[in-house]
Amino acid sequence: MIAWEVTRRCNLSCLHCRASSEHGPYEGEFTTSQCFKLLDDIAAFSKPVIILTGGEPYLRDDIFEIASYGDQKGLRMALATNGTLVTDEIAEKTRESGIKRVSISIDGSSAENHDAFRGVPGAFDGSMAGIKAFKKAGVEFQINTTITRLNLGQIEDIFKLAIDLGAAAHHIFLLVPTGRAREMADQEISPEDYEKTLEWFYEQSLTCPIQLKATCAPQYYRIFHQRKRDRKKKLKNMEDPLHSMTRGCMGGSSFCFISNTGQVQPCGFLEIDCGQLKEANFEDIWNNSPVFHDLRDLGSYKGKCGRCEYIKVCGGCRARAYEITGDYLAEEPFCVYEPAARNPKLCK
Repeated sequence: MIAWEVTRRCNLSCLHCRASSEHGPYEGEFTTSQCFKLLDDIAAFSKPVIILTGGEPYLRDDIFEIASYGDQKGLRMALATNGTLVTDEIAEKTRESGIKRVSISIDGSSAENHDAFRGVPGAFDGSMAGIKAFKKAGVEFQINTTITRLNLGQIEDIFKLAIDLGAAAHHIFLLVPTGRAREMADQEISPEDYEKTLEWFYEQSLTCPIQLKATCAPQYYRIFHQRKRDRKKKLKNMEDPLHSMTRGCMGGSSFCFISNTGQVQPCGFLEIDCGQLKEANFEDIWNNSPVFHDLRDLGSYKGKCGRCEYIKVCGGCRARAYEITGDYLAEEPFCVYEPAARNPKLCK
């Protein structure tokens, strides 16, 4: 899975933006032909999901050309948007371009709360209008929510809203204090609330009619395995929550991020240069980056992550470890679990 920041330009000014995105323009962004070449290089050796993200990807005039080109190459194309620019025409073009799913970020259960989070009045109503247009055009969509102390008390209502809107999935993100979010680092929920929220999310997954996924919250997959014995019946939506995951933190192992200027990173929140696409081929970077090699070697992880019996299914958030300690191999700072002596059998 690759998240590709096709532009850093954005029409909103969200409190938690990892890219500190503004209206731009930004120098050094890929031309259409450079975008096509990158998709050629990726498709030549793999067929990952490509998430076109930003900023706001709909601010690129050629976004549908890029999506269509990737689709023709056999890549599964997805798109992440705030939804506020989506009209009936844009939604229809999205479907025609081969985009299989879009994500819309909803971070408040009401217009007042969401707009405060997003930094622009009318953002909530704009997102709702965008969702309506997607539904009319037959474009599958999911809701993404970043959880902070500001909206922790609204999560159940946002979850219900996602179901009521007809979303295919609800993905929650636990705040990582990078970019503009560094200014709201004090709004990270506590490790204890982190654990309680993930336990609640797991409980919902047992009966929820839509797919649920936790991102930047790898402990969720430790909880999933801890509670396997409690799970006697199949999930209502007939899908394992791990169906699209190898483990909690996939950065550098089965996921990477490409910046608007072509810098390859383990993820959007772990801002370490693993290679520049204007200087090297994507396959070479993916196979040979020393940082990626470190992240794939679970034996190199430190602290309690390094001795945890759930290292293979969790891995700890490498971006959070790096932001707080300066070491991307350090233990996950927001994990409350104290591991027993390493038992590899539990990690399979």
